[in-house]
Amino acid sequence: MISYKGLFTALFRHKIQYLVAGGVAVNLHQVNRATADLDLIVHLETKNVHSFIKVMENLGYKPKLPVKTEDLADPEKRKEWIQKKNMVVFSYLNPKNPFEIVDIFVQEPKPFSELEKNKLEVQAFGITIPVLGIGDLIEIKQKTGRDTDLFDVQQLKKIKQ
Repeated sequence: MISYKGLFTALFRHKIQYLVAGGVAVNLHQVNRATADLDLIVHLETKNVHSFIKVMENLGYKPKLPVKTEDLADPEKRKEWIQKKNMVVFSYLNPKNPFEIVDIFVQEPKPFSELEKNKLEVQAFGITIPVLGIGDLIEIKQKTGRDTDLFDVQQLKKIKQ
């Protein structure tokens, strides 16, 4: 099992605005699901993204694609990635452990302020980890249409009742 303790701790310490999404969020909502990568919705406000990039660089993470990390903070560059490359996430790898992947949404699925209102706060490692709220998690996973995500939706709906 990959531990993202160092990353969560650094994000907390540097007051990065983000929410855990994807399979790890499903797990943090008490649904057991195998997953290795960590999906994050980082608030795409420029200063927050620059701070996030610094945290990732300090921890040794590198972009999966040969691009400049600063481009993640550029709304026009993200728009180009979405339109020309159908990019959904910007991936970081830990060179010391290539199975450790952190995916950042290149577009907020909803305004971050709306997502943040519904967040789940999980206490772990002596810090608070902000997790996408169950309703928003279900909504985002339904939109993908992937079998794994639709199964997650079924399981999440059972605990939401």
